[in-house]
Amino acid sequence: MPDHYFEEEEFETRFNGKTFRRILGLTRPHWKWVLGFIATIAVVSTLDAVFTYFSKRIIDDGILAQNSAFLLRIMIIYAVLIVVQAVAVFGFIYLAGVLGERIRYDLRQKMFNHLQNLSLSYYSRTPVGWIMSRVTSDSDRVADLVTWGFVDSMWGFMNIITSMVFMLIISWKLALIVLVILPILLYVAYQFRRRILKEYRNVRKNNSRITGAINENITGVRVVKSLGREEGNLNEFSAITGDMYRASYRAAWLSALFLPSVQLITALALGAIVWYGGLQANLGLITIGGIQAFVGYVTSIMWPIQDLARVFAEMQHAIASAERIFSLVDARPEVDDRENAIDPGTICGEIRFEHVDFWYEDEKPILSDFNLHVQPGETIALVGPTGGGKTTIVNLLCRFYEPKQGAIYIGGHDYTGLSLHAIQSRIGIVLQTPHLFSGTIRENIRYGRLDASDDEVQEAAILAGAHDFITRFEKGYNEEVGEGGNSLSVGQKQLISLARAVLARPEIFVMDEATSSVDTLTEALIQRGMETLMKGRTSFVIAHRLSTIKRANRILVIEDGRIAEIGTHAELLRARGKYYQLYTKQFRHQMAEAYDPFSASETAPAPAD
Repeated sequence: MPDHYFEEEEFETRFNGKTFRRILGLTRPHWKWVLGFIATIAVVSTLDAVFTYFSKRIIDDGILAQNSAFLLRIMIIYAVLIVVQAVAVFGFIYLAGVLGERIRYDLRQKMFNHLQNLSLSYYSRTPVGWIMSRVTSDSDRVADLVTWGFVDSMWGFMNIITSMVFMLIISWKLALIVLVILPILLYVAYQFRRRILKEYRNVRKNNSRITGAINENITGVRVVKSLGREEGNLNEFSAITGDMYRASYRAAWLSALFLPSVQLITALALGAIVWYGGLQANLGLITIGGIQAFVGYVTSIMWPIQDLARVFAEMQHAIASAERIFSLVDARPEVDDRENAIDPGTICGEIRFEHVDFWYEDEKPILSDFNLHVQPGETIALVGPTGGGKTTIVNLLCRFYEPKQGAIYIGGHDYTGLSLHAIQSRIGIVLQTPHLFSGTIRENIRYGRLDASDDEVQEAAILAGAHDFITRFEKGYNEEVGEGGNSLSVGQKQLISLARAVLARPEIFVMDEATSSVDTLTEALIQRGMETLMKGRTSFVIAHRLSTIKRANRILVIEDGRIAEIGTHAELLRARGKYYQLYTKQFRHQMAEAYDPFSASETAPAPAD
């Protein structure tokens, strides 16, 4: 577990109206559902107020007046309206459920699509756990806010409005008491809102750290166990969860205090209304039924406000989640298509790096005034010490990053004028650590070209040297690879990755230390597949094992972001320079390993790069 954690953007502690407007904007594509939603809630709230008014009429015009016919008539109307309200309740619950799922679907689709377009640099600095929290738990909270939070809020506000209308009809003097109390309640809500929002933001921030820590600990469990880091990791995790506990405690404390505060104010208001209402009744200014109805309306106002206290706390939590979602959605790719970017139809041409400078961090240059001219069909091998810039060169070629200064030309075009798809869809890459997706071997190979037939998949596997071991599986090409390909060996995953690249028929081929973690036999199979794939293609090979690049047209020794040496394998050996030193050290290491493995492990230097 690392000592340094990703620090996400700090947000304002004050309620952000812009964020809330953006949340409401999520409903715009579904406005018909929203209108139906509001209409059904309005019907339910209005009928609640009407039923309370009916109680006044039942007491005053029915019971006290001893009018049985009136009682029968009003009860029939009451029953009909109950049915109408039941239908309306079904309607807004159904509409809220559907709207919530649509919002959740839209959010996840939008985030997933945006993540596909973000540059590699974004993933280099952003933890996986943080991203996963945004797509899963945060999107759930925002969807719940837009639907069920909206349901409770709309129901509460409409109950307040309809109740106030009927209270003004019954007694405007008593209604004034309620109008005085409402601003007090709103002020209390505002003061609590600021504190609750701040604490829930801390909760979400700590939750991201927890998710990231769990993800790293699980994915790196073998390293953890091999180094005996269980206790140390537990202590670090306890510190993070402690921060989460304290932030959650403060948020829970404020949320719990909110409700009793509202209840106390409500009790005082009811006491004032009953006392003054009694005085008015003695003067004949209000009926007994009117007082009863008025108390009912006050309750109809105050109980929604109390319920809004709970909703409001949840709303702050959801708004904090929305802020993080929008921070992801607003992240702009550092590498993107320029205006009027073109697809030339092919990138089979010369490749030129002209005076290229590049750095990941300021004042830490990786490439400095780098120049390289590659002819079509040429195989270029890159060797040298770790951190010299080899991988950066191919990352720039693939346009995962762009030069800070200088330019790269492909087929005579400045490649920033080409679309990303035009470049990246025509480059095949086999990495040091191959990644397979959950599914079958066939599906993973076909990932290189989705419209490929089964025969083409098999042909690619044969060319890559993967067919023999695939057919030894019980299900052959339909064998499940497991999550990340964990049911296969590193060598088998590498061969499948190579078959995937073969199937894609790339115009430019990149091999990034693909043989560094495999045995000698698998290396020979990969080497044979590489030679098949590189025929007639411009290729870049980053190699640990220098024996795999003897046939390269040119070998570049990259050191401190510059080309220290360049030439063929034979030319560089004759020059007795840096390449010669790297090659002879590896040769002695291999010989020592073959004849005296114990001596090799103690005295032989590590492979270059």
